Amino acid sequence: MATDPRATLRAGLPDRYLTPEDLAALLTVPIETVYRWRKQRIGPPGFRVGRHVRYDPAAIRDWIDQQTARDTA
Repeated sequence: MATDPRATLRAGLPDRYLTPEDLAALLTVPIETVYRWRKQRIGPPGFRVGRHVRYDPAAIRDWIDQQTARDTA
């Protein structure tokens, strides 16, 4: 049974790393946007586990905080 990544983040940091699909659902953006961010190195930092990309929820939260601070400055 899959959980909603947004609900997981709202409840606190999840106990697992997020997939690109989780990140897209969390931010309500198309998956293509997540991949473009990664290619252009402008999105949240991800890392590889073999051929799979994963995102640390703490790094995502930091990235969101940086975006918020930049947009409100």
